[in-house]
Amino acid sequence: MELISEIPIFGGFISTIIAFVGVLGIVVFVHEYGHYIVGRWSGIHAEVFSMGFGPVIWSRRDKRGTKWQVSAIPIGGYVKFLGDRNAASVADEDAVANMPDHERDRSFPTAKLYKRILTILAGPVANFILSTVIFTGLILWHGVASEKPLVGEMLTFPEGVYTLQKGDEILTIEGQKVTDFSEVYQISSEMNPPSDMNILVLRDGVEKQVLSPYLFPPAVYAVSPMSAASRAGFRKGDIILNLADVPITTFSDLVDVVENAADREITAVIWRDGHERELQITPVTVEFQNSEGGFDKRVMIGISGAPAFLPLTQTPNVFQAVTMGVTRVGDVISGTFNALKHIFLGNLSASNLQGPLGIAQISKEAANQGVVMFLSLVALISTGIGMFNLFPIPMLDGGHLVFYSIEAIRGRPLGNKTIQISVSIGLATVLLLMVFVTYNDILRL
Repeated sequence: MELISEIPIFGGFISTIIAFVGVLGIVVFVHEYGHYIVGRWSGIHAEVFSMGFGPVIWSRRDKRGTKWQVSAIPIGGYVKFLGDRNAASVADEDAVANMPDHERDRSFPTAKLYKRILTILAGPVANFILSTVIFTGLILWHGVASEKPLVGEMLTFPEGVYTLQKGDEILTIEGQKVTDFSEVYQISSEMNPPSDMNILVLRDGVEKQVLSPYLFPPAVYAVSPMSAASRAGFRKGDIILNLADVPITTFSDLVDVVENAADREITAVIWRDGHERELQITPVTVEFQNSEGGFDKRVMIGISGAPAFLPLTQTPNVFQAVTMGVTRVGDVISGTFNALKHIFLGNLSASNLQGPLGIAQISKEAANQGVVMFLSLVALISTGIGMFNLFPIPMLDGGHLVFYSIEAIRGRPLGNKTIQISVSIGLATVLLLMVFVTYNDILRL
């Protein structure tokens, strides 16, 4: 199901904005709501809950006196607690000193240290919870692969002559016995030359000899946003028949042709919805993470393949799904830190960092690829926002946690002037980073 691709637009601008605001709006709201709700539970009054910055275009005040508002610039948001001078949670010492006792008890600067720590920490934690919930939901929705050699989701092929069906239990492939799905992969990969496969299956209690396509066809299972394939118009389910005038029969054939066509426009003949069509594509050199945690360069077009048929899936229990969801969040965090480390060491180009324009374009393409891709992007962005806010940069949540750690050690908070100077430095750092990544986006687009 495509979410926004059918909206009448001019140049894709409106759909890009809708997708960007949708992704960022969900992530920012959850982050700020984490601050808000834990602050409220801690007895701290929130004066303003803002989605976005700049001129206010909508607002309302709830029964607790909190002003909920939507502002014109939809990048970020903030919660301003009682006693804060600004959205960066710098204390307004004069205002706090002149507060009546009943208000001072509800202000952020005078709250107990542990309450301030919990309130600040709640934003990133809320992001990680959102990511975990999304990943868990997707795992429950899609299920996990069965180890038994049972046929699940199948690709559609132009020949239309294959008789393998979903639910078949594979007994032998080309006469070789199969007991689990890993053996299906192994036997297929060892076929030389690759060809259609004769498979003995158990179907409805009866053994049948059926014909199956080669397990690793030149089929498109997913298209990476902002990739060469995305720009060329490839879609999930396309079968690549010919590339650069070379007949393509396996995914490895496709890889070989792509690697020899860097920065050169070539023609791809694909099969889609029962018809052949041509697409023009220019493979590019990109950096990708290898199995050892390092980064290599390779010529790619930005598609991932999938077997002609996948294992039948089964629904895990909730505990298993949550565990896998948490593991997925951990993998995203570790992978991001690994990439940042290699950027710092000079092994990976900093041009790989995405800014608002890049995220907006990715959001649009993810939305056009369906609900699953869109939700996956929300989870990835939410994890990234949670991580970024924990960096020890003044103005960010991590910077405030550093201030509170110093306060715990010293027994008293840092001076307001020191905090203001630090926040100004942090703001300048974040703005410089935004300029840099936006420059990257412009070059990339």
